[in-house]
Amino acid sequence: MTTSRLRSFVSHASAALAIAAAMLFSSPLPASAQPPGQVPARIPDTLEQRIAACIACHAPKDTAGASAGGVYFPRIAGKPAGYLHNQLLNFREGRRQYPLMTWMVNHLSDPYLHEIAEYFASQHPPVPVPPPPREAEAVLARGEQLVRRGDQALKVPACAACHGERLGGIAPGIPGLLNLPRDYVNAQLGAWRNRVRRARAPDCMATVAARLSPGDVAAISAWLAAQPTPPDLRPLDRPAHPLPLDCGSAP
Repeated sequence: MTTSRLRSFVSHASAALAIAAAMLFSSPLPASAQPPGQVPARIPDTLEQRIAACIACHAPKDTAGASAGGVYFPRIAGKPAGYLHNQLLNFREGRRQYPLMTWMVNHLSDPYLHEIAEYFASQHPPVPVPPPPREAEAVLARGEQLVRRGDQALKVPACAACHGERLGGIAPGIPGLLNLPRDYVNAQLGAWRNRVRRARAPDCMATVAARLSPGDVAAISAWLAAQPTPPDLRPLDRPAHPLPLDCGSAP
């Protein structure tokens, strides 16, 4: 990640943490402490208001921010609810490592996590057009090969074999891969390769990532980040073919 991108990421994370802290640790002044004649402000008790800290990074209705949270945060609007719920559990139970997310979900109940997941899964805002790729044609061609066809010599199945031919994901537990920032995809594949990110066994993504070189990871992330997202893209109801690997996080 470049210095400018890292600064932007830290700025986004700091802002989100400040919002979350304000939400969780502040409370309205008691009536006796209100200025004379001033009616206490009423905050609407809606799910969107209660998850304002999530929306600070994953804004489902912001056509620019949620596409990548600027440079890093993933777009989660429209992803399958089962996948989103699994990721919230993974953060809460230590299979994924990101302190801000762990801090935010650590004390939330399973029903509340389900509610949050269903909310984001139901959002389908317009998707921004990705910026032109900066990588060489050979890098993008390698990325497309791995995503569309895989690599038999490495025993790496195509990404599309699990995430859908259009890469829009499969309900209830497999995410779409389009409209994600390159740095985020790089980081997640790297986390699987280094066993920092885990899923329920058998952890198929850890198996695949371990077979990829750093160059392959960069090629996949570059090609995916350059692809436009069709406006009608939705997760499939079921796989078109049996999955090539057993995955503990997929039904």
